[in-house]
Amino acid sequence: MANSDRQSVQHLSFHTMPVEHLNPLIERQYACGEKGMLARLLLRKGCLVPLHHHENEQITYILEGALKFTLEGQEIVVRAGEVLVIPPNVPHAAEALEDTLDLDVFTPPRADWLAGTDAYLRK
Repeated sequence: MANSDRQSVQHLSFHTMPVEHLNPLIERQYACGEKGMLARLLLRKGCLVPLHHHENEQITYILEGALKFTLEGQEIVVRAGEVLVIPPNVPHAAEALEDTLDLDVFTPPRADWLAGTDAYLRK
């Protein structure tokens, strides 16, 4: 593959990256490559991410706090140091049980986030 066919290397810092304030309870930053996306989200206690699904595989790693996910008829609490893998097209919702900082990896990148059509998060 010629260099002109490859995406450029990115060296980014969450410390200097702009923060998107989606609503009073959610802040988001993300880095996007050709085939994947890494997102850092701050969800304040009581934040509800409504039931939704997407074509993307999602891997959630909780850095601080705890999220309660509802998916496939069950509730799963994911705490600091734990990981949840959500396959593509699985409907899921989440509630922040306390102020929570998480990293989400999506493959492929979330087209709705890139286009700003993620209204379910902006309410």
